[in-house]
Amino acid sequence: MVFSGIPFLFFFLPISLVLYYIVPFKAKNHVLLIASLIFYAWGEPVYILLMIFSTFVSYMGGVLYLKDPKRKKLYTLLSVAVNLFLLGFFKYANLFISTISSVTGADITALNLLLPIGISFYTFQTISYNIDVYRGNVPPERNFLTLMTYVCMFPQLIAGPIVRYETVMEEMKCRKITFDGFSDGMIIFLHGLFKKVLLANTIGELFNDITSSAPSEHGLLTLWLGIIAFYFHIYFDFSGYSDMAVGMGKMLGFNFLKNFNYPMTATSVSDFWRRWHMSLTTWFRDYVYIPLGGSRCPPYKHIRNILVVWALTGFWHGASWNFLVWGLYFGILLILEKYVFGNFLKRIPAFFSHIYTTVIVTLGWAIFSLEDFGIMSEYIKRMFVNDRIIDGEFMFYSIPYLPLLFVSLFFAVPIYPKLKSAVASWKKPVQYSAGAIGVITYGVLFVLSVALIVGNAYNPFLYFRF
Repeated sequence: MVFSGIPFLFFFLPISLVLYYIVPFKAKNHVLLIASLIFYAWGEPVYILLMIFSTFVSYMGGVLYLKDPKRKKLYTLLSVAVNLFLLGFFKYANLFISTISSVTGADITALNLLLPIGISFYTFQTISYNIDVYRGNVPPERNFLTLMTYVCMFPQLIAGPIVRYETVMEEMKCRKITFDGFSDGMIIFLHGLFKKVLLANTIGELFNDITSSAPSEHGLLTLWLGIIAFYFHIYFDFSGYSDMAVGMGKMLGFNFLKNFNYPMTATSVSDFWRRWHMSLTTWFRDYVYIPLGGSRCPPYKHIRNILVVWALTGFWHGASWNFLVWGLYFGILLILEKYVFGNFLKRIPAFFSHIYTTVIVTLGWAIFSLEDFGIMSEYIKRMFVNDRIIDGEFMFYSIPYLPLLFVSLFFAVPIYPKLKSAVASWKKPVQYSAGAIGVITYGVLFVLSVALIVGNAYNPFLYFRF
C-alpha cells in the first residue's frame, strides 16, 4: 500500500488529539501507542509486526542487562546485530542480489521485498537506545509498552527526526501539556505544512518535468534549473515533515530537537552538515565516528573514519549505489576542507564561500537524485559542457517557476525569524495589527494547502523511501 500521509493526517490527527487530551495522564501513552499503530498500519499493515519485533529485541537487550549486568556487552551486540540485520535484509537484499546477478551473470531471483516505511529511522532509534543503555546514559526501560510508544510515536515515525530515548525519557513518564505548548506546536506544524504542500510539492514538479527526458535534450541553464529545483524540493519536503513532527510532538507534550537550521546559508560543506538533517549527522558522530576514534588520531585514521562514516551515511539513504557515491563525495570534500583548503575558506569573504558551498551541494543533489549512472554522468557533464547555454525550454520554465524559486529562497534563509523579532520590538498597536495580518495569512495559506492536497495527486514524501 502506498502511504498517503497528509490527506489521512488531516482526518486522523484531530481525532487522536481529542482522545489524547480527554483521557487521564496514565492512559495518554496508551492512546498515543494505539494511534501510532493505526497511523503506521494505514501505510504498511504487515510491517507493524516487524517494527514490534525490532522494538522487542531492543527491549529484551535492556531487560537481560538488568538481570545479568556482566554480559551487558553481549546483549547490546546481539540487539544491535539483529536490528542491523533486519534493516540490511529488507532494505538492501534486492540491491545485492541484482548486483551479484549483473556482475556474475547468474540468474538469481530477486526477493522483491517492499521497503518497510520508516525502517531506517526507527532502527536507528532502537540501536541508539541499546547503546545508550550500555553506556549508562539511560536506564533500561522496564515497561515494554513505554518503549514501544517511543519507537512508533507517529509524529516522527515515518521520516524522523531521529529522536533518541534520552531526549524524551522523562517526558514519556511525566510531561506538561499546556495551551502555550499546543499553540506553539500548531504554529510549527503549520509552517511545516506550508513548506511541504505549497513549496516542495509545487517545485518538485519542475524537477520531474526536466528529468523526464534525456539530459541531451536540455540546455545548460535548464539542467541547472532542474537540480536547483530538486534542492529546494528535498529541503522543503524533509524540513517540512520535520517541522510537522516537532510541532505535533509539542502539541503532545514532547520536545523533539530541531532537525534543520537553514542549511542553504552554509559557508562550507562542514557547515552544511551541521545544519542539514542534524539528528542523522549527530547520530553518526556519536555512534560511529567517535567510537572509531573521531579526529583524535593520526591523520590517516581520521581520513578513514570520515570515509567510513560518509559511506554509511550515503548508503543509509537508499538501496542504490548512487547513494554510496553521494556519501563518499561529501566525505572526500570534508577531508579536503579539513586538510587542504579549509583555512582558505575561512579567510575569504563569506559571500564567496557561500557560493562555493551552494555549487558543491547542488552538484551533490545531482548524484543523489539520479540513480542511473549513465544518466547521472551525462547530466552533470552537460551542466558544464553544453552547446546550448540557454534555450527556449529554459524560458518556458522560468516564466511560471522563477517567482516560486524566489519565494522558496526567501523561506530558505532566516529572513522570517528576523522580521518576527523586529515586530516584537514595535509598539503594541503595531504588534496587534501585525498579529491580525499574521492570523489572516495563516488562514489563507491553510485553506490553500488543503485545496492543493485535495486537488493534487502529486504529494510524495521523498524520505519515506529511506
